[in-house]
Amino acid sequence: QLQLVESGGGLVQPGGSLRVSCVASGGTLANYAVGWFRQAPGKEREFVIGLRRRPAFQNPVKGRFTISRDDAKNTAYLQIDSLKLEDTAVYYCAATQRNPIMSTISLENTYDYWGQGTQVTVSS
Repeated sequence: QLQLVESGGGLVQPGGSLRVSCVASGGTLANYAVGWFRQAPGKEREFVIGLRRRPAFQNPVKGRFTISRDDAKNTAYLQIDSLKLEDTAVYYCAATQRNPIMSTISLENTYDYWGQGTQVTVSS
């Protein structure tokens, strides 16, 4: 059973950058597609960015968000640049052994494993 643990959240000023991590155990994360979601106060959880399993190619950058993984560390990352107040949310990583196509990678029910989330607060 894959387990995911996010970390790296915190209080950041607007315009700053932050990288949150998702460490996997109980499985090899390279064999999973990974997605990052977030949930702001009072709002539904929303998709941020995803990464299909290799060898599928895709652009790991979506605007201010970059997803990456370090297979040696069994870890996925979400880099957020030029942080805005509206980026304040709990950030979740999720994984699935399926290899979703681009039209389904953003759907919550694509993913079978979820972390507990890490809080990112953007404030001056």
